[in-house]
Amino acid sequence: MLRLKAKQLCKVAVLISACVLQAELAAAQDTALTQSAIQAARQAEIVELQVLLDRARHSPGVIDGVMGGNTRRAIDAYQKSSGMNPTGRIDAAMLQRLRQAHNGPVFQEYLITKEDVNGPFSSVPSTMTGKAELDRVAFEDPAELLAEKFHMARSYLEKLNPGADFSKTGTKIKVVLPGGDEQLAKVQRIEVDKSANELRAYSPDGSLAATYPTTVGSNIHPSPNETLEVLAVAPDPRYYFDPSRRTWGPDEQLTIAPGPNNPVGVVWIDLSRDGYGIHGTPEPKLIGKTSSHGCVRLTNWDAHELSLAVDKGSTVQFR
Repeated sequence: MLRLKAKQLCKVAVLISACVLQAELAAAQDTALTQSAIQAARQAEIVELQVLLDRARHSPGVIDGVMGGNTRRAIDAYQKSSGMNPTGRIDAAMLQRLRQAHNGPVFQEYLITKEDVNGPFSSVPSTMTGKAELDRVAFEDPAELLAEKFHMARSYLEKLNPGADFSKTGTKIKVVLPGGDEQLAKVQRIEVDKSANELRAYSPDGSLAATYPTTVGSNIHPSPNETLEVLAVAPDPRYYFDPSRRTWGPDEQLTIAPGPNNPVGVVWIDLSRDGYGIHGTPEPKLIGKTSSHGCVRLTNWDAHELSLAVDKGSTVQFR
């Protein structure tokens, strides 16, 4: 009899333990779901902010849903230009002001076109010598092209469209709706703030027209401390490498063909100091995170936008 009761008690204990374990698992799952929902909501808020800042011409660099240094820089720039307290943080009043000034959906459906998939595309070598062998340093595939077209990180484009065939005409994908539909007003003066990794573009009346995150020089290859002028704008430029003027790279002169994955990207804004310019980049996600060889590096889309607004004689002040 005592043995029977003991067995029954063991069964009850096992049942209670199982129920407790199930309750703990359910609670853990609820917590994970809650945390996942919070993270998703947070990312959606950051993406909306990045899109609105992009429309306001305070570029966050790549739109990726991550609160990184380039986004905080853009927040700070927008707050300063709007007469707000520059905190570099998301603020309800700032979001409301951005929504009122730059309203519209954050996302859009997009049908991939023939132009998006026809290329040409090319596998881009990592070495300068390898790049010099290409007829064009093009995008590597349609996904890279589409990510830049909508100012997005490729990883975020792929996250929004799991399993999508980006190489197929007519594929419906979800992308953000950034700014850039209207051409930037004329820019008479440019200010490059090396400590802030920021380029500020000013209209002829002295008002701030746009700000962009930038990579500016390094300790080994510093940018100048002077005021230069724009000499010319070269869209879709070739890149000329001369080892006699460089402390890095191969020991031979190279000419690298044009293309978005060219070392200077889609445009070169030539400055009045030999070898220095403002240009695009094949790695937009690295803007503001790595050093350059003295020049001013922007995302391809920001460099293109700026290139359409500057003229010969526009001043570029480094500080």
